[in-house]
Amino acid sequence: MTKTLHPSIVEFKEFVKRHPKLVQEVRGGHKQWQEVYENWVLLGENDSIWKPYVEEGSKQTQEEAENKAAFLSSMMNAIKNMDANQMNHHIHQVSNTITTFQNLLSQFGIGQGTTPKSGSQSSHPFSFRKD
Repeated sequence: MTKTLHPSIVEFKEFVKRHPKLVQEVRGGHKQWQEVYENWVLLGENDSIWKPYVEEGSKQTQEEAENKAAFLSSMMNAIKNMDANQMNHHIHQVSNTITTFQNLLSQFGIGQGTTPKSGSQSSHPFSFRKD
């Protein structure tokens, strides 16, 4: 049988993970878990009492995680709002622009030193193929 912990205990464990210096305080005999838990329940986790117990690395990691979550959220919203037909139209326009640019370069003889000898195929992905 597995024990399921009360949600507040799970939240408290997560809080302690984000404040590793609290563990050091308790293990060093300066505080007791009961006292820490009571303060957490009464004051909440955003109280200034907890600032000395946050390590700089964990604070930065939490901020990075929040930034990543915000970025992913904005990307997902952008993808949801994206019109596939419009994207296909833009990709087609870019492809036509590249083809036109390649035609212009070949008409002016630019890049002839890099073109293969007649009869062989070019391995370059944007090379213009004359049929």
